[in-house]
Amino acid sequence: MKAITIKEFGGPEVLEWTDVEDPVPAPGEVVVDVAAAALNRADAVQRIGLYPVPEGASPYPGLEVSGRIAALGSGVTGWEVGDEVAALLTGGGYAQKVAVPAGQLLTVPEGVGLVEAASLPEATATVWSNLFMTAHLREGETLLVHGGAGGIGTMAIQIAKARGARVATTVGGPEQAARARELGADVVVDYRTEDFADHGPYDVVLDIIGGSYLERNIRSLAADGRLVVIGLQNGIEAPLNLADLVFKRLSVHGTTLRSRSAEQKAAIVAGVQEHVWPLVAGGAVEPVIERTLPMSEAAEAHRLLEAGGHFGKILLVNG
Repeated sequence: MKAITIKEFGGPEVLEWTDVEDPVPAPGEVVVDVAAAALNRADAVQRIGLYPVPEGASPYPGLEVSGRIAALGSGVTGWEVGDEVAALLTGGGYAQKVAVPAGQLLTVPEGVGLVEAASLPEATATVWSNLFMTAHLREGETLLVHGGAGGIGTMAIQIAKARGARVATTVGGPEQAARARELGADVVVDYRTEDFADHGPYDVVLDIIGGSYLERNIRSLAADGRLVVIGLQNGIEAPLNLADLVFKRLSVHGTTLRSRSAEQKAAIVAGVQEHVWPLVAGGAVEPVIERTLPMSEAAEAHRLLEAGGHFGKILLVNG
């Protein structure tokens, strides 16, 4: 088969469409013929050498795909060769085939095309695990989503709104603001001209920025508020006044999805299948896709990702 390999750490030009060995399913795994893979910022961070591949994972980038099951490993039940699936991966999605634990498979939601389905696993699993399993966002509470134009942000707006939360989000510019409102955001803050802290308080903040946002995140939380940090795009260190945490009874959580165990990922995926997929099938939540490119053009896709300004997911398509 062919896969996108990283010949050395660096810019998008280090990504190469190369012949590699076909994956073989281990016990409890399936092999998926990949129809499409979606880009995530973690892929670019891996490409430049700052996101080491977990032990035992595929070295090729790609954390989510859609496709058809091509082979079953021993012990796999409930799935058949030919089934159309979406899958949450630990790596290897930029390829023609990928092996994945059966517990990380999802059905393709009703009303969603096979290629479009590639945009859903990572974002929905991130949103479900962080907002509902970790922060316990409740109906009627106010959520602030940083990066509302990204793959996670567009999904967080929709899922939180569908489950009865009031949603605020930060975006960069009026065009992104208008599209975020179309997805259901109640309050949209242009981070270039406004301070999101002025629009609080928030019960939950989902933060992909880190660094310089920490103090304002904490300041803008309501009593008993919860901050969940899932990205570090703007640094790994920031001062923190512990009195704010103590007197407002705040909680701060830091999480990643890729490094979780297969058992933890299976539990998250099961929650997505049970709670999020009906929202997708009912039309309350939908894929948001900016652009699709051939899998062989992964370098160009990474350039688009890093240039910013896109809204939703960028997909790589086989065939």
